[in-house]
Amino acid sequence: MITFRHSAAADVDAMDKIIKDAVRGLGAQGIPQWQKGYPNRELLVSDIGNGIGYVLADHDRVVALCAVTFAEEPAYLHISNGSWLTGDNASYATIHRMAVDAGLRGKGYASLLFSSVEDLALQKGMESIRIDTHEQNLSMQKALEKSGFIRCGNITLCGGPEDGDPRIAYEKLCR
Repeated sequence: MITFRHSAAADVDAMDKIIKDAVRGLGAQGIPQWQKGYPNRELLVSDIGNGIGYVLADHDRVVALCAVTFAEEPAYLHISNGSWLTGDNASYATIHRMAVDAGLRGKGYASLLFSSVEDLALQKGMESIRIDTHEQNLSMQKALEKSGFIRCGNITLCGGPEDGDPRIAYEKLCR
């Protein structure tokens, strides 16, 4: 049985392994995303404490993870080379730190995670879901587009180790 739920302390080791594998994989492909110490175990623990960490679990095995926020994302206040589908004053959920277990990629877990976040966003009354990724992260771009996200333009990250780094911004209207 596959469930989408808040992450818990018991999930941290599995989540940390998924993130570390993702960081290594991006680095091996020459993609600079997540190569500056973000994300890390401490942030995953913080996400749990802040109630924004989520996992997709197949029975008891964590197969994917993300953080979901419902507050205004500072990096999304200024978008260039395009515009948000819902405009600047929309209510939206933001997906951060999304990763799938390296051994399970290509099995539909990313799509299921995105669909689960959409259900959550709808429950919270959000108009859309926003997310960003690196221009070289073609596998994430493909997963986003497969799940109905639309490329909207470019943003610049604000704060943290990746402050000032450019990203491609995507948005999906909640159904």
